[in-house]
Amino acid sequence: MASLIDLVRDELGVPVDPRVTAMAQAIAAQYPGSARAVLFYGSCLRMSELDGLMLDFYLIVSNYSDAYPRRWMAIANRLIPPNVFPFQHDGLIAKYAVLSEADFDRLNSTETRNVSVWARFAQPSRLVWAVDETARDRAIMAVSRAAPTLLAAAGMVAGEVPLDWWRRAFSLTYSVELRAERSGRAQSVVDADAVRYERFSAPAIAAIPAGAQGGGWTRRRLEGKFLSIARLAKASLTYAGGIDYLAWKINRHAGTRIEIKPWQRRWPLVAAITLVPRLMKSGAIR
Repeated sequence: MASLIDLVRDELGVPVDPRVTAMAQAIAAQYPGSARAVLFYGSCLRMSELDGLMLDFYLIVSNYSDAYPRRWMAIANRLIPPNVFPFQHDGLIAKYAVLSEADFDRLNSTETRNVSVWARFAQPSRLVWAVDETARDRAIMAVSRAAPTLLAAAGMVAGEVPLDWWRRAFSLTYSVELRAERSGRAQSVVDADAVRYERFSAPAIAAIPAGAQGGGWTRRRLEGKFLSIARLAKASLTYAGGIDYLAWKINRHAGTRIEIKPWQRRWPLVAAITLVPRLMKSGAIR
């Protein structure tokens, strides 16, 4: 049986569309001296579609102070990670999230209740750029912590087959963040690549840290919703056009027809704060 690290290394190294690699290189080029690695993940990876969609990246930096010329941006990234920015390159659009190497490792581990990173990197991703082999190895090690953390957080249920464990685990993580996806999305993530999750099951289960315990999901949900709203508020300061992206994503996943008014673009923080409760009440996001 292959080790989990070997499986992750092989998966992260699978070739991607050259346009994805070019975009990753362009993102890294904006952070000379601090960029360490760029990872590609999300729905565009799963569907192998790029045109007309928004690509998702994580940019890993050495530290926040070196990454930003403005001190408040580094503080914001440290206090409420990650910072998220829009990006365009060669006719494609994307958003990228910024984390330090230390935070990327910590947020993939059982050291945090925050699901946002390990829930994503327990799914397939690609390491599309690294500054050197040390940065590549550190990214691989961090991603290797994600799947055991996910399964540990969900806890083992007697008699449950591994694929159902994965499905239940992702369903729990989807309940923590503000999500616009329709019900059943968590299950479809597994079912779309069941062979992969079967292959990862035994090594991931074997790698669950000793003493790791599941549960605590009520607290995770409360903290997760609060963090989601805090990130939206922060994005109004760091993400040009963030309110339009929020509407686009909700419309795409929930089948709604939200239209952003001019005043909401002028005051995106107020718009986000007032829009989220209405969307939650209507069921567009949960």
